[in-house]
Amino acid sequence: MSTETLLEPHEIQFPKLGWDFSINPTAFTVFGFDIQWYGIIITLGLILALIYVLPKMKRFGLDSDRCIDAIIGGVIGGIVGARIYYVLMRWDEYKGDWKAILNTRQGGLAIYGGIIGALLIGLIICKVRKIKVLPMLDITALGLLIGQGIGRWGNFFNQEAFGTNTDSFLGMTGGTIQRTISDSMQMGGDMYENGLNMLWEKPVHPCFFYESVWCLLGFVILAFWSKRRKYDGQIFLMYLAWYGAERFVVEGLRTDSLMLGNIRISQALSAVIFVASVILQIVFFSKKKRDPESMVLYVNTEESHHLIEESRRKKMGISGEDAKIDGITDDDMDIFNDDDDDFDESELDALSDDDDDDEAPAKPAEASDDKDENTADEESGENKEDK
Repeated sequence: MSTETLLEPHEIQFPKLGWDFSINPTAFTVFGFDIQWYGIIITLGLILALIYVLPKMKRFGLDSDRCIDAIIGGVIGGIVGARIYYVLMRWDEYKGDWKAILNTRQGGLAIYGGIIGALLIGLIICKVRKIKVLPMLDITALGLLIGQGIGRWGNFFNQEAFGTNTDSFLGMTGGTIQRTISDSMQMGGDMYENGLNMLWEKPVHPCFFYESVWCLLGFVILAFWSKRRKYDGQIFLMYLAWYGAERFVVEGLRTDSLMLGNIRISQALSAVIFVASVILQIVFFSKKKRDPESMVLYVNTEESHHLIEESRRKKMGISGEDAKIDGITDDDMDIFNDDDDDFDESELDALSDDDDDDEAPAKPAEASDDKDENTADEESGENKEDK
């Protein structure tokens, strides 16, 4: 093979679409430190997820001030978990090289490790902060779909996570892709060892694109259904089934799968997650149908209403015991409409005014009663005169 026929390392092509790009994975340099597009895209996905998730907390009956700690912990746990998972699956490559282990700027994050790490740390913080887990998992699933849908484009800039050769009109190639295939198909290379038959001259499946589109489509569907969910945890289970199905298919196309013998780890895990999610949804649907009252949405509970109202009062500057809710029933706080994105804050203001009215002295009411009696006497006298 002559290296002169290879594309330039930064060149990316979609031959059948006639698209040709030249993209340097390094976006810019700050004080000699290279900032990679991969990190920028991951960060963008995280920011967009937070922008969507935080205002929607009330739809799930959650107080965003309490949940922010779990979100931050989940993000850190997700990044660490994704890297640990990836490194452990390729330990022979990283053993003893701590600098390489800590360097994530060139990629090397495993999504399932990220999900495991985020859930582990996030759920621990939920326990400490007394945050309801199932509603938190529901809103987290929507954020994950946004983050994954955007974040996968980091693979595009790095020319990684591509699939086998294809004649599809979506097929892509690039200088880095061609060199990766050429090196990996040599005796002892990953693709050669895994029994793949790859040609560097041909386009490959843009697996990053398939997953990005699937995740963003899943976000739209689940965000719509979140207003009509039947029980807490349903959105999270639907996310597991949705993502598990896609990952099972796309992982079969990948050329860089983490392997355990002849088994693609992520593909096997995806199958288990999909089946388990579907079974649990059937079980919970049956339970909801038999006994609806046993699976009331947390957003419709008095506890949720009180916590959010207390948080609102604290934001208004009311602190300590004065911010707590006393003597207010769930009917008094019927301010959540799950058909809307958020409840109306003006209704909460009206509720606070009602509380003040309840504490007002009873004398005006007595005066009103006396006035009613005098009016009745006057009307009686007028009736006598008419007679």
